[in-house]
Amino acid sequence: MIQTILVDDEPRGLNTLKKLLKEYCPELKIIAECADAGSAKEKIEKLEPQLVFLDISLPGKSSFDMLAEMGQINFEIIFVTAHNEYTLQAFRYSAIDYLVKPIDEDLLADAVKRAIKKIAAASVNNNIHTLLHNIQKPHNNQEMKLCIPSLKGFQVVNLKDILFCEASGSYTNFYFTGNGTLCSAKPIYEYEELLSDAGFVRIHKSYLVNLLHIKEYVRGEGGSVILSNGTEVKVSRRKKDLFLGRMKEFYKY
Repeated sequence: MIQTILVDDEPRGLNTLKKLLKEYCPELKIIAECADAGSAKEKIEKLEPQLVFLDISLPGKSSFDMLAEMGQINFEIIFVTAHNEYTLQAFRYSAIDYLVKPIDEDLLADAVKRAIKKIAAASVNNNIHTLLHNIQKPHNNQEMKLCIPSLKGFQVVNLKDILFCEASGSYTNFYFTGNGTLCSAKPIYEYEELLSDAGFVRIHKSYLVNLLHIKEYVRGEGGSVILSNGTEVKVSRRKKDLFLGRMKEFYKY
């Protein structure tokens, strides 16, 4: 049984979560329920749970402040939140699970399965500090960090340091300003969706570029772009209008 603590200041939300866990996640054992960050910190330190469901909106001290105070996080966290696009984006970049109220039972079950897998692999919340960084940068996506899963584990990078991404079958190669590269275990279309609001645009079936690093556009049937390090990347004819439209939005010309 996975020792679990629930943290939510709304009795209705807490009761709903308990009922869903009982029905869809019988492998969890609820060992404590908390309504604020202070009591949650106390219970977590005393009971040493394996999993914590943590509501973002708590009275007084926020859940993020509590986590920052705790230092090492040796338990898995599934955050529960009302919809907030900037906050959700920070979670996505950090590769941390979250559930949006009202909680969907299928998404809950999937999140719990992933959490149990991480607990079994002893790899819980290696990226929580990435989330705490991203939460502080909600209005400047390029200042956020991105967790990139690789064959060895994962690597944390600054979005502003990414020049472009290149498709490689079901993998994605990242190219950085310092001439470094990294192969991600995820396909490029997932990054196209994830980074579309952060100044990245798919200009070709093989390329996703960071508009921040575009130095020049060379006209042609589709044309090409010159990046800040001198690399030239093709723009497909089908993506040309989308690319030029995004450039106008990004640079306001």
